[in-house]
Amino acid sequence: MDKTYLAYHETMDLHEILNMKTVALMKSKLMQGLVFDQDLRALMEKEVQQSITSINEIRELYKHIPDLH
Repeated sequence: MDKTYLAYHETMDLHEILNMKTVALMKSKLMQGLVFDQDLRALMEKEVQQSITSINEIRELYKHIPDLH
């Protein structure tokens, strides 16, 4: 069966989304240490977990990027 690849512009979009999610994850993790409100901290932890899930899903899509060599 033929392997399906992402188009080049889709690859760039995927890379931009991954960068955005990674920055959001780092920001949420760092800010948790500065937050004293437990409800806000729980919300931030939920965001962290969702970001980790999203990043892992995006990494799976990297298998569909064509080899340029």
